[in-house]
Amino acid sequence: MATTLKKKATEVVGLDQSILEMDSGLGNKEIDQDTLSIPFLKTNLTDEILSGNRGAVKGDMYNTVTGEIFDREKGVLVLPCAFQRRFIHWSALGDDQKAPIAIYNSKAECPETERSKEDNKEYLKDGSGHYIEDTHQHYLLVCKPDGTMDAVMIAMKSTSLKASRKWNSLISTRRKQRQDGSMFVPPRFLYLYKLSTYKESGKKGDYFVWDVKLEKELSNLNAYNEAKSFALSVEKGDVDVKHEQEVKDVAPTPEPPVRDEEPLQKDIPF
Repeated sequence: MATTLKKKATEVVGLDQSILEMDSGLGNKEIDQDTLSIPFLKTNLTDEILSGNRGAVKGDMYNTVTGEIFDREKGVLVLPCAFQRRFIHWSALGDDQKAPIAIYNSKAECPETERSKEDNKEYLKDGSGHYIEDTHQHYLLVCKPDGTMDAVMIAMKSTSLKASRKWNSLISTRRKQRQDGSMFVPPRFLYLYKLSTYKESGKKGDYFVWDVKLEKELSNLNAYNEAKSFALSVEKGDVDVKHEQEVKDVAPTPEPPVRDEEPLQKDIPF
């Protein structure tokens, strides 16, 4: 006589938060800065990315690691944490640019260059077609409506240098008053800014540049401490920037960007 075995239904037990806290970081023992890469926040969406994201339009911002898209008009709220100026040596335009040839900390370290009247780039005088790009690196925390924050970096260069200088001016001119009445410059990450993009036209057609607006002073202590920790990590050289991500596309995400008419700051608990 055949015996029929009935599979017993398995009861589904929900995960308790205390279990997750107890197992915090488990499985990540050997992850260090050499195995991580800070995402870039970029605006130059390619046709491939646009076609793979419903509702995405040119000028939207996207995260090169997560593939997350941010509406260019609504913008995204960020905490600027650190800044670096670097001079990046790229191979000739049209070559298969996978990574920079070199990165210099100052203009004095760079090979001799000459500015082109055609595209305004600083080309090496050796005839190789290589060029040096003055790059402003802004290290940020993207502040999301759910209260979480993502570390990213924006490489502002060329037509975006104007926006970068404006942003640095907005930050460096802020002042707070001490109890004795004297003034001091607060940390870079005390104020929240809204990043969006707008369209401009040039000799080679339309392009999008960054727009920066001061939103408000930060009031969330946890966010302040996270921003401070990120800033110190950048200053110590613990944050690895892989510039090959500048020339590499991300996999499209199926989630469309959020487009609504609510003011950005109403949604953000900061």
